[in-house]
Amino acid sequence: MKVAAAQISCALGDPKANLLKVRDFSQRAKDGGVDLIVFPEMTDTGYSMPVIQEHANSWTSGFVPGLQEIAAKLSIAIVCGVSEQDGSSIYNSLVLVDHQGQLGSKYRKAHLYAVAPVEEEKCFVSGDTFASFALGGLRFGFSICYDLRFPEMYRQLVVEHDVGAFIVSSAWPFPRLEHFRTLTLARAIENQSYVIASNRVGKDDDLWFCGSSAIIDPRGVAIASASADREELIQADLSEELVQSVRTRVKSLAHRRHDLY
Repeated sequence: MKVAAAQISCALGDPKANLLKVRDFSQRAKDGGVDLIVFPEMTDTGYSMPVIQEHANSWTSGFVPGLQEIAAKLSIAIVCGVSEQDGSSIYNSLVLVDHQGQLGSKYRKAHLYAVAPVEEEKCFVSGDTFASFALGGLRFGFSICYDLRFPEMYRQLVVEHDVGAFIVSSAWPFPRLEHFRTLTLARAIENQSYVIASNRVGKDDDLWFCGSSAIIDPRGVAIASASADREELIQADLSEELVQSVRTRVKSLAHRRHDLY
């Protein structure tokens, strides 16, 4: 199957404009034969805690139904970072919309970035469940931005969910560009899994985002990569057979020491 990562800037506080950009990038991906396209963290609102608190919405109207319409019209699966208003709580979420426009799996960010000046914990409630979905012979595991710093999460997705490809939807800033590149490679190598990382570019409030979106294969090879500072669409073919081949050749997952950890 063919997947794409959309590296975009967002119009802060303007979900309608951001949905139009999702539509345009999804059309480009579909024209390129893509089955699944991944968008960055908080694509609907942009990444600003005050703006998110003002514009967060339930999924019964607005941005998510718009995603459903795009997916159904183009017959393409979409994973997108969105705000999720549930009662009095707001979650930093990922949603899968399938080729028919139906809502599939969703994930609420488990690890909130509690560092000034962002302080996500003042805006969001953390999620408490990991999530995955099957598509095209592979199982994909959800993750969002800061989750990258917690390898235990990715190992659990492999061991308990049988994941062979990780989705990383992020709004990762420039001061830690090398962290982003290193951690995405590490998650692929140590778990012998694909990584599809879609990161923001542009600026929200005082944060500049570092792009560098990538699709990395189970050997740790970047098979598609983007610049650090402009909008791009990258794509690559994924193979379930390659995942199995890498894991069969070097059986590091089977060599874990359960008696020690």
